Amino acid sequence: MPYKITEKVRLNPVTWKLVLEAPLIARQAKAGQFVIIKIDEKAERIPLTINDNDPQKNTITIIFQEAGATTRRLGCLKAGDVLTDILGPLGKETDFGKAGRVVLVAGGVGIAEILPVAKYAKREGNYVLTIIGSRTKDLLILEEELKRYSDKLIVTTDDGSYGVKGLVVSPLKEAMASEKLDLCYCVGPDIMMKAVSETTKPCGLKTLVSLDANMVDATGMCGTCRVTVGGKTRFVCVDGPEFDGHLVEWDLFLKRQKRFIEEEKRAAEYFESHHKDCIYKR
Repeated sequence: MPYKITEKVRLNPVTWKLVLEAPLIARQAKAGQFVIIKIDEKAERIPLTINDNDPQKNTITIIFQEAGATTRRLGCLKAGDVLTDILGPLGKETDFGKAGRVVLVAGGVGIAEILPVAKYAKREGNYVLTIIGSRTKDLLILEEELKRYSDKLIVTTDDGSYGVKGLVVSPLKEAMASEKLDLCYCVGPDIMMKAVSETTKPCGLKTLVSLDANMVDATGMCGTCRVTVGGKTRFVCVDGPEFDGHLVEWDLFLKRQKRFIEEEKRAAEYFESHHKDCIYKR
C-alpha cells in the first residue's frame, strides 16, 4: 500500500520532518523503534527512527538529515506524495523504566531520536537532564520540544554560536561531577556515542546507546548491521538498536560503518548531477 506524506516541514537547511499516513505502525510504535522506508520500487531501503506517532490520526513522524542520495531524494518530496513501502515498527522499544536521574545526550540529527526517549523517560517518572549539541546554532533542532520533557536542558554548539561552546561531553562531565546520575542514554554521531561511553565508563554510569548501523533487510537475516557487544555478535535491527555503550566494540563498529563510503559518495554525486531541478526547488 502507498504511504502518503501529509505534512512536510523544514527544520533547518539540511533537516526535514515528514508526517506519513501509516495506520498499523502508528498504533504499535514505541519509543526507540524505527522503520525501513523505500521511496519507490527501485529505491534503496533505509532505516529512520520513529520520532512520533499518533494512533488517532493514523500517522507517524520521521525526521531526517539530507546526507546520501536517498535522503536527498526524500527531501525533494512534498506533501501529497507517497512512499511505496514502510516496514515497521522495528527494533526493541526503550524500556529502562523508572531509573531515577537520567541524562539524555544527543547530537546532530540524533536530537530528533532523543525526543521520543525524553517523552518516555518523563512519563516513567524520571528526573530528566538533557544535553544536546550541534555544529552551529542554525543546525539545532527541537530545543523547545525537548524543554517540555526535560527538568533541565543544556545546549552546546561546536562554534559557540549558541549555548555552551564545545562538545556535549563537557557539560556531561560537569553534571557527573556535581550530581548523582543513575542512567545515561546517548544517540547521535557514532564517534560522539563512543566519546560519551568512554566518559561514563570510569565511574560506572550505566550508558545506553542507540546505534544507527548500515542495514539491508532489517530482519536479522543479512547480517549487515552486526555489531560486537561484550564479545558477542549482535544485530542492531533485531537485538537493538539500544545497547550497553560500555560493551560495544567501538573501533570495529566505526570501521564497519565506513564500508560503503565510496559507493555512497558516488550515489550522492550522481543524484546531484541528475536532479538539479529538484535540488534548486527545495
